[in-house]
Amino acid sequence: MPDAPDAPDVIVLVHGFWVTPRSWEDWVAHYESRGFTVLAPGYPGFEVEVEALNADPSPIEALTVPAIIEHLEAVVKALPEPPIIIGHSAGGAFTQILLDHGCGAAGVAICSAPTEGVRATPLSQVRSTFPVLKSPANRHKAVGFTHEQWRYAFTNTFDEAESRRLYERYAIPASGRILFNSVLANFEPGPQDTWVDYRNDARAPLLFISGEDDHIMPPKVQRSNAAHYRSHTITAVKEFPGRAHLITAQEGWREVADYALDWALANAGRRADEGAAEPGS
Repeated sequence: MPDAPDAPDVIVLVHGFWVTPRSWEDWVAHYESRGFTVLAPGYPGFEVEVEALNADPSPIEALTVPAIIEHLEAVVKALPEPPIIIGHSAGGAFTQILLDHGCGAAGVAICSAPTEGVRATPLSQVRSTFPVLKSPANRHKAVGFTHEQWRYAFTNTFDEAESRRLYERYAIPASGRILFNSVLANFEPGPQDTWVDYRNDARAPLLFISGEDDHIMPPKVQRSNAAHYRSHTITAVKEFPGRAHLITAQEGWREVADYALDWALANAGRRADEGAAEPGS
């Protein structure tokens, strides 16, 4: 449990694309063992299991970012006190949007997809998303990865057997519509679905965590996203060496989970003029 009596005691975990809330299963158990209440909401239509979504991906095809944000906001705002929000991949972008909307006591964006205006696009990211973006027809489909594509994008530092095990347990298709729209967000006029106010002084403290060897959302993307914030709020970046995109299931994931939570607890409610506090300080 948190040491301070007024510290958040609820954690909301937000999953990314190509996976479901099942991808948080180890983190849920770990945080619950530390005495926290943990929620891992799925996107609208994700009330079913991985196997059902693979058999019938129509809920994925119907997804929109506004519907996802509306659903996540409803979960967070129904809580008696602002929680810690931790998101992975696209869930990291959604975490940023939730914080910008006034939700959460602190947020952690892990291997985060970028919000609008972040134009860093490393070659490995282009290669990772090419299976979806190579065909305009995919804009209206739910598009999955083969295991080979999954391993490049998500588990490039894992051994093949572990990569395949996680692929079979977690992998689902992703929304081509959302992925295409996110690519076009930097070229279309006006705020798009992943817009945040980078000068929002009321935003809760935010930590970006990146994996050194992440192909789909490399550290360069995290650093660029963090650098866009010009608000008088706490924004920090932490890089873990040797980690791939699926850092949440990689050997050593507890170190990442504990750092994310301890940072959020140390900085929840902290002012920018105090500076970011390191866990344990």
